[in-house]
Amino acid sequence: MIKFTKSEIKNIKDIFAGKKIAIIGDMMLDGYYWGDVKKISPEAPVPVVEIEDEFFRFGGAANVALNINALGGIPYPIGVIGDDQEGKIFTGLINNNNIIDDGIVITDKRPTTVKIRVIANSQHLVRIDKELKDYLNPEIESLILNRFNEIIDETDAVILQDYNKGVLSRKVIESIIGTAKNKNKIVNVDPKFLNFFAYNNVDVFKPNKKETEDALNIRIVDDTDIEKAGELIIQKLGAQNILLTLGSKGTALFDRNGGILRIPTRARKVADVSGAGDTVIATLTMAMSAGFSVEKSAYLANFAGGLVCEEMGIVPIELDHFINELTEEYK
Repeated sequence: MIKFTKSEIKNIKDIFAGKKIAIIGDMMLDGYYWGDVKKISPEAPVPVVEIEDEFFRFGGAANVALNINALGGIPYPIGVIGDDQEGKIFTGLINNNNIIDDGIVITDKRPTTVKIRVIANSQHLVRIDKELKDYLNPEIESLILNRFNEIIDETDAVILQDYNKGVLSRKVIESIIGTAKNKNKIVNVDPKFLNFFAYNNVDVFKPNKKETEDALNIRIVDDTDIEKAGELIIQKLGAQNILLTLGSKGTALFDRNGGILRIPTRARKVADVSGAGDTVIATLTMAMSAGFSVEKSAYLANFAGGLVCEEMGIVPIELDHFINELTEEYK
């Protein structure tokens, strides 16, 4: 079991403070419409939802930036939003959270990626997605790379956060990894199916179970399958480490020398797993930037991911709560 001293836990807030993390990827909005169903529509056999509340939160790479912010770091989100109403809502959230927006490109060539969830009587009725998954045109792609190049010297680490919404093309991936590694920056990746094997030679590659099964065309059922999957990804990507997230089975950390560390899940009562992966990659990267080993960083990330699973909806980790829970764990 990974051990932390009381001093290490006590100092987390201080050593996390001010770490500068670039997050490149798909910026998204998550919208929620809450209401009540009292009748069926006369126009079609569907429920009529009387809306009582509505709100928007960051999704995708933007939620990773919010987690970095909540952990005391300074996020540099780099991505694209549309010149539309949802883009204005996104910009408002950026400003409200005092997040630097220099890396956000606004364009009328594509919409802001939005996921709307309609919830009534404690039931998730429908999700409505508004998005364009095509890769960026060359002009916008160049803007993304230029804005990354402008801030790379200031950063402690880089996160590539891929939701297959078009920002992270193979060209962007290779350019950012090459530039960051030449500058000796930490590079961590949260992938999706497309371009899964384009992320070569990064520090930590963090797929989840389903992404790994899809990419490798295998089923992960038992510990033997988990070990085989980690070894295959290490071989294909040449990554320093693979952090495979396994839901209720916790995480498995593989290093390129053959080491395997299993970390059990931490959530005591799972309310909602949405956004947990964003918290994991954010906490992992902050901890590595602060000087923790990959093993301790992975433990902290798994711990933080468990905490947000105990909350309803997509919410960032809360730093004081995180530290208090760690303190209780290591009494």
